Amino acid sequence: MDGEHYALSGVERERERLPPIYNSSAPAAFGRGAKQPFPSLGSFISTLSQRREAGGRGVAGGMTGTLSGTLSGTLSGTLSGTLSGTLSGTLSGTQWLRHGRELPPICSDVRQKHRLSIDTLPPEVKAPFPSDPILPPRTKTTKEFQEDMERAVQSGDWREVREFYLTTFDSFIEINAAFKREANGSFNTIDDSGVNAKFVNAVYDALLSTPQDIQKSVLKGIINSLLREWKGPRTKDDLRAYFILVQNPQYSSTSTYVIYAHLLRQIAALSEADHHFLVHWLKKLSARRFRQPVERLLQFISTRLFPAEPDELPPLAKCSWWIPSATKVLGLFNAANSVSSAPIMPFTDFYNITLEHIDFMEEYRTWQNYGNSNRFSFCQFPFILSTVVKKAIIQKDSEQQMISQARQSLVSKVSRRQRVDMNLLFLNIKVRRAQLLSDSLDELTRKRCDLKKKLRVTFVGEAGLDMGGLTKEWFLLLVRQIFHTDYGMFTYMRDSRCHWFSSWKCDNYSEFQLVGTLMGLAVYNSIALDIHFPLYCYRKLLTPPTVPCDQNAPVGMATATLDDLQQIMPELAHGLGELLSYEGNVEEDFYLMFQVFQEEMGVVKSHNLKPGGDKIPVTKHNRKEYVQLYIDFLLNKSICKQFAAFYHGFHSVCASDALMLLRPEEVEMLVCGIPELDMSALQKAAQYEGYGKTETTVRCFWDVVLAFPLELQKKLLHFATGSDRVPVGGMADLNFKISKIDVPTDWLPISHTCFNQICLPPYRTRKELKQKLTIAISNAEGFGLE
Repeated sequence: MDGEHYALSGVERERERLPPIYNSSAPAAFGRGAKQPFPSLGSFISTLSQRREAGGRGVAGGMTGTLSGTLSGTLSGTLSGTLSGTLSGTLSGTQWLRHGRELPPICSDVRQKHRLSIDTLPPEVKAPFPSDPILPPRTKTTKEFQEDMERAVQSGDWREVREFYLTTFDSFIEINAAFKREANGSFNTIDDSGVNAKFVNAVYDALLSTPQDIQKSVLKGIINSLLREWKGPRTKDDLRAYFILVQNPQYSSTSTYVIYAHLLRQIAALSEADHHFLVHWLKKLSARRFRQPVERLLQFISTRLFPAEPDELPPLAKCSWWIPSATKVLGLFNAANSVSSAPIMPFTDFYNITLEHIDFMEEYRTWQNYGNSNRFSFCQFPFILSTVVKKAIIQKDSEQQMISQARQSLVSKVSRRQRVDMNLLFLNIKVRRAQLLSDSLDELTRKRCDLKKKLRVTFVGEAGLDMGGLTKEWFLLLVRQIFHTDYGMFTYMRDSRCHWFSSWKCDNYSEFQLVGTLMGLAVYNSIALDIHFPLYCYRKLLTPPTVPCDQNAPVGMATATLDDLQQIMPELAHGLGELLSYEGNVEEDFYLMFQVFQEEMGVVKSHNLKPGGDKIPVTKHNRKEYVQLYIDFLLNKSICKQFAAFYHGFHSVCASDALMLLRPEEVEMLVCGIPELDMSALQKAAQYEGYGKTETTVRCFWDVVLAFPLELQKKLLHFATGSDRVPVGGMADLNFKISKIDVPTDWLPISHTCFNQICLPPYRTRKELKQKLTIAISNAEGFGLE
């Protein structure tokens, strides 16, 4: 076969009987390369008939004999030594696994053809594939196994434990026989896998403390199982076996990665219906048991990308399907985490920090060009990309759009033979502090065609040259004014400490568009804003993540739940929750109609939640509908025009495919930065110019700053950087610098917000430094009058 020699002749003979689709020339990655033709129906039926006549000897007999004989010889040699040994020494006799020759390509349309062919067979031909085979009786309990382990540890006689592991992992049938709660129970629901989780945990917890030969026997058994079981449609017992095998702790060692990769490949190649079952079974795992395979998958991807030794793993070109398979299986865990009533682990724990060191822009371009096709890109699975990577993608995408806009303006001027003014390369905003809001609205409206240029702000009557600091100042002051309660655009919810859109009707919603544009400009120009919207607002901003072609299409109409209302109006949400759980007579005791009342400009107005709602009483039978309509009215319909203007303002600047990669929580982080201030982290990341770390002034500075209350720490950050928010990358991303300025010590500290720099005179005492620094940061607004 292809001029290669295989150590396992029995396995090779088995391979020759496989359909051409599983031949060694099949593509190794997501459908890359030409697909092999599927065998004809006649040849397929003939093959099935031969297997039925042979009574399964070709697989269960011949293969077991071949693998138990040849593998016990070959693998006992090839898997000799410790599991932490190198792959070449550990699996030298299993090149057929190393090159991925024995397993089907992970390709959705190939898999679909395979399934359709089987599904269209007549009933008598389907007979050889029973839904669930009859399992051999296995009666060992968790307690009995643990007693066997204790005896083995004390006596040194591991024969009984060895026999248990050898038998249990030899096939999918044996795995089910050992770990299924009822040997021949069906358990064909998503709610119950039928697996004795306690027993599985005990067996795996003990495995790594057993002698090496037992651990090798488990790996050999898994190889047998994977080679034997991947042909044909999947039964629920097969899914149970995959569910159990993916929890094996042995995959933490790189010496097992070849076997692990093939297991992941088979799981990734399952149908969507099978994945649905696995997702719901996975979400039933305990937090610790769930986290362990997730961490192993992340480690597997990182090691495959950046192996510690060049020869530690097979060449990437020969196993390019490893990473797509692992990422897809990790996606099942992420889906399980998402559908769980409460997340099993934070979504940030699915981030793979290693991906910050790859060419993620190439991944992004691949995804833009090929979408979710068979061409793999990490952007197809955005849960694995950290916010740092997503922010960098958005920044680089923004930079490219800025350059494109500037180039178009330049070319337009040159083509008309007009004098080129460098100001045309920027979005120049000129405002007066006294008329900040009106001037900003006028400028952004007039220059809406320039929104994707680099922002530059000038305050009329001030000498500051904007190298970034004035821009931060403009954002800070504008946000503070827009969200002031007297202005009336937003209502501050005291119970939830967030702002929400005012439902008052008006003729012009341009100011809401200004707020959206402002938020978009902040993301586009990497400025963190002090805005307090609930998470639901960011979910609405991503509904949909790209602006519809139809300008009249509704936007921001995200499905709202009682939990969403809880974020904004907790007291009202509590009341509606009590209505849903009330056991008395809802109609007579509450006397509610399908109506909602709102105060607008001092006048109370009623709104029907459905046609004729003022005449439809709320009863025990329709109260769920009432609550859902009430929530939808408050969070969507009553503010639809305000939010539509806000949405279009944001997307007028941030119209990027990269937004589709983001979760609502990540959009919030990009807009607002990280609210928590860690001054110790700032101290560690600080740079110095003219001072050393251990000089008196520097030591006094940090003593004072670390002892400051939160409010003064925020003022210091604003004084030095122009913003009191921490960027997504943390304090280290600020490039904060402390410089020495040779002036008398009666001077106050000076800052250069464009460069996140604070300049300190050589203060000699802690008291003197604290006094001068407090005065400076408490009066930090404006950039000097001309």
